[in-house]
Amino acid sequence: MAHVKDGITLIEAKPVPRPGRWISAVIVAIFALLLAKGFITNDNYQWDVVGKWLFSKTIVSGVVYTLILTVIAMVIGTILAITFAIMRQSVNPVLRWVATAYIWFFRGTPIYTQLIFWSLLPTLYPQIELGIPFAPPFVSFDTAIYFTPFWMAFVGLGLNEGAYLAEIIRAGLLSVDKGQWEAATALGMPRSMIFRRIILPQAMRVIVPPIGNETISMLKTTSLVSAIPFTLELTFVASTKGQSLFQPVPLLIAAALWYLFITSILMWIQARIERYFGKGFDRRDNATASTSTQFLDVTP
Repeated sequence: MAHVKDGITLIEAKPVPRPGRWISAVIVAIFALLLAKGFITNDNYQWDVVGKWLFSKTIVSGVVYTLILTVIAMVIGTILAITFAIMRQSVNPVLRWVATAYIWFFRGTPIYTQLIFWSLLPTLYPQIELGIPFAPPFVSFDTAIYFTPFWMAFVGLGLNEGAYLAEIIRAGLLSVDKGQWEAATALGMPRSMIFRRIILPQAMRVIVPPIGNETISMLKTTSLVSAIPFTLELTFVASTKGQSLFQPVPLLIAAALWYLFITSILMWIQARIERYFGKGFDRRDNATASTSTQFLDVTP
């Protein structure tokens, strides 16, 4: 029905019917019910055993070590990433080459292979000496004493992660218009303040989503440290205990539930951080506001 307001003819906008949404929703609901029925009614999953071991000391300790490895590896990776991302953009060619070589090596070799080499470090270098080449060393120590499996696990993960995060951070810095640097420089701001107060806050909008994905990926990548071998993380503990009990499936399901729970928390944190740094950039808010109008002007 048309409306007239101030001599202008307006029409009431009605939503476009979308039957495809209802059809797809019904199909998804049917498949979801079939999957739920298959999981619940299948006795081979042994849900009673899953419930018994889900909060057991063995599984919970594996969760704790997995979280510790994830946090330490991401901290090391982030520090290295910021350093090498800035080096990649340096005017000094030596710094650029060093950063490029680091990223090339650690992105070009599998993480599992790197962890195996870390496990062989005491064999390759039984003793490490620090000092001036061809002169008596200043410091010397046995690698087997100081390079424990836990130490090699988080260092190996952190070095690998730093190469990937460096490119993520570099892409975020490059996403900020060059005019921002030039305008701030014209105002006499030092480079450190420009980076901290202007460039980095804008780059975070681009950096946060992939870093969130890398954090979740790191949570699951910790399962590879058994190559060192570090045998206290969640997947290895659950797998070993399941094999000793001849019940591998329920123990692995318990581990999977913990991974899903932690991942859900990380995704929630990531969404909150994205919302904070995305203020003023979220196009969906503008789209929602533009489609909330009830009347459209149809006058020529």
